[in-house]
Parts: sequence; structure tokens; C-alpha cells
Amino acid sequence: MTNILSELESNVRYYSRSFPVKFDKAKNSYLFDDKGNRYIDFFSGAGALNYGHNPDGMKSKVINYLHADGITHSLDMATSAREKFIREFNRVILSSRNYNYKIQFTGPTGTNAVEAALKLARKFTKRKEIIHFTNSFHGMSMGALSIAGNPNKKRSIGIPVGYTKEIPFNDGTFGIQALKEYLANLSAEELPAAVILETIQADGGINVADTNWLLQLFDLAKNYGIVTIVDDIQVGCGRTGNFFSFEDSGIVPDLICLSKSLSGYGLPMSMLLINPDMDIWEPGEHNGTFRGNNLAFITATEALKYWENKAFIEGISQRAMFIKHFINDNLLDETIAIKGKGLIVGLEFDKGETATEIARIAFKKGLVIEVCGKEDNVIKLLPPLNIGIDDLAEGLDLLMQSILSIKKTSYYESSSL
Repeated sequence: MTNILSELESNVRYYSRSFPVKFDKAKNSYLFDDKGNRYIDFFSGAGALNYGHNPDGMKSKVINYLHADGITHSLDMATSAREKFIREFNRVILSSRNYNYKIQFTGPTGTNAVEAALKLARKFTKRKEIIHFTNSFHGMSMGALSIAGNPNKKRSIGIPVGYTKEIPFNDGTFGIQALKEYLANLSAEELPAAVILETIQADGGINVADTNWLLQLFDLAKNYGIVTIVDDIQVGCGRTGNFFSFEDSGIVPDLICLSKSLSGYGLPMSMLLINPDMDIWEPGEHNGTFRGNNLAFITATEALKYWENKAFIEGISQRAMFIKHFINDNLLDETIAIKGKGLIVGLEFDKGETATEIARIAFKKGLVIEVCGKEDNVIKLLPPLNIGIDDLAEGLDLLMQSILSIKKTSYYESSSL
């Protein structure tokens, strides 16, 4: 690979170090480097490519739109592409689930949606504190980092942060009782403005919240007038089997942050779904130059067709079951634990060195996969939702080969103790 990255690009680059080749093309569940080598993608752009690379329907819609000189940049001015997406998203996703939300386009990335949610919750309640959770991750801007559960990420802000309270994630009735006691000792003015959480902590290690814990948490928040925010940026848009990660639990958040696979094509797009009673923004009070990505509106509208396709939705569960059976039959032992829901699956090892080395070997064999968790000790499986079964099986086999190859070394034994 050329040295131009190390010579001219900032040291902050990350994924080019994990996957040290120059990628050139991509299609469906495949990536190709500039030498023509093929890689199976169990990474999916960190969850931004749930439908695979360059889906034909979305690609043709973008090409036709560009050929017709369609609007590309529009801030938040009305465009045909914007109007069609709003109408179809409400019809296909919101109304079909009896959800009632206003839609705010917040800018190109997920952290923009998080910042808007925090700001609106504080404006609505006229309170300051935000409750967040251990191992949480909500983005890299200052507000999002203030509620990060990883101290190393939080330190990168460079200044002290306040008005946040961290509590244990998914620790059962004991944790809810402790939170209840904490809230009971606060005055009305001291109560938190909001509680923000991922129902499945992706970067935090594929930690899945129990339904009972979620229900207790949301009931407690409702009793105290605390705004509930779900960050569905990575585990939404179908990753868990439903469009929203929380649908099976029955909770209805006040605010929902969406991004990553919202556009369906890897194009920047994020939005905040708002309980209509909370939509108290003044015009222009929260804005941004790139909150009107019309190319993303085009692909996001086309992506909604997947959610009218029963076979596609059922296929997510079928693929999830295929992964579960493969792992149970071939990979699990006393040193590995399986975590996750739907098509976000984690293999947890005792040490980060083990998971990192397995991911490195897997990439050499032709599988793109990343690690996560506080100590990078969880291998995260994030294949496209519509990956072919043969490709899924091949990727899992490459992962199995990688795990078996390291098990034969003293490196695995020493790092798993």
C-alpha cells in the first residue's frame, strides 16, 4: 500500500491500520483491493451498509437523479426528494408501527443527532443532567463524549465535563432501585433532563439490555418526567431483525437518534425522531449546512422498499439463526462467549490481544471484521442483512479457521488466561 497515508494523513486514521490494503471496488457482501483480492465483509461500514455495497436499486436511482440534474444540496429547503422520503418513512416505518414522531434532519453523522437530542431534552425540561451508562458510546463530538462510558474516549475532550451521571448498564433490579433512591433525593430542579442509552451497546461490547430492565428504566423515567433517548444509530435500521432495536420490548422513547444505514447506501444522513409534544425548537435554533443531503434522501427512500418485503425481513432472522447454529456447533468453548441479537453478534474472549489477533488473521484470509468492547476483547460480526447464505457460511468458516489457527499457538493460551 502507498505510503501517502502515513506521509500526509493525520495519525488519527484508524481503520486503514486495521485493514492495511487499498480498497478499490465493492459489491454486495464483497470488498476488492487494488490488486483484485476479494474480501467478505462482516464489517458493513461499522453498520452503515446494512444492505451491502452498491445495491442495484439505490444505485440506479442515484444515477437517474444526477442525470436529471436533481438538487444535491439544499440545507433544509423543501425539495421533492426530501418530501418523498418524509412521506414514505412515515408510511412504511412510523405509521405501520403506530408511532407518532416529528422528523428533524440534524446533519451528516450520528453524533449530530445525539447533540440535537441532548440539547432539545435540556431545553424542554429546563434541567441539565444527563444519565448515561457504563460502556456506552454515542459519538466523538464534545456533548456525545461527555456521556461516553469509556474514560479513555472522554479524556480526549481535553477539559472537564459536567452535568452527567453514569450508572451501570443492564444490572437488573438492584441498579434500578439504586437509581430510584438517587432520584428520590433530588429536588425538582435537580432532576435529570434525560436518560440516553443504546438498547444494545455495539462499540461497548455487544451488551444487550434485558426487556424487564428497559421497562423498569422507562417507567422510572416517565414517573419523574425524564426524557428518554434511544441511540439507535448502529443497531437500528434492521440490524436486530426489526427496523428499531427496541420494538420487541414495547418501550416508546421520546427521542430516537438514527444515522449510519438510514441512507442505505453509505451516504451521510442522520435524523432525530421527536415526540411531537417536545418539538419546541424555534426556527433555525439548531441547524447545519449538510442537513439536506438529497442523494441520501433518494437512496433512503429506495431502502424503505426492503421493509415492505416480507422475505427480506424473515431473511434477517434466518441468517441470525444460521450464525447462531454455526457458532454453537463449531466455535464455542470455555474461553468464548456469544452475545448479541439478530445480525449483530459478538464473540467475547478473555483478553483483547486474542480477539485482535484473530481479527488480524481473519483479514489475511479474506474476511473484514472488527473488534469492540472496553478492552477490544469482543469480535463483532456485522454482515449485511441480505448477505447470501453461501457468503455467510464462507465468512464464518474463515473466522473459524482464524480462531483454530490461534488456538494452536501458545499465544492463545497465554492471552486467554
